[in-house]
Amino acid sequence: MKLHLSPGQASDVKQVAVLMAGMSAAVVLADRGYDSDAAVALIESTGAEAVIPPKSNRKEPRPHDEHLYAHRAVGENFWSRVKQFRRVATRYDKTDDCFMGFVALASIMVMLR
Repeated sequence: MKLHLSPGQASDVKQVAVLMAGMSAAVVLADRGYDSDAAVALIESTGAEAVIPPKSNRKEPRPHDEHLYAHRAVGENFWSRVKQFRRVATRYDKTDDCFMGFVALASIMVMLR
């Protein structure tokens, strides 16, 4: 797992290069926010299969494996449990380092349950 803090107004698709740096995977599961030709090309250049459903406004929808995409729910459920910690959900911490430190601690606490 890799955590990366980005500005709230930043687009998800712009974070693909940062998230994929130094990572190796057979499959990358992502939501529609990551559907762009550049992101898919970057993911596939690492040798991974991009399982990203196409956006509704895409002129030529790309096929994706819906059975693999269903496994993305595990990650979504994990983050919903992490966000149950009030300090994560409301971002009380003033600095990025303190916030990411508590996100890491909350993630460990969720995984130990």
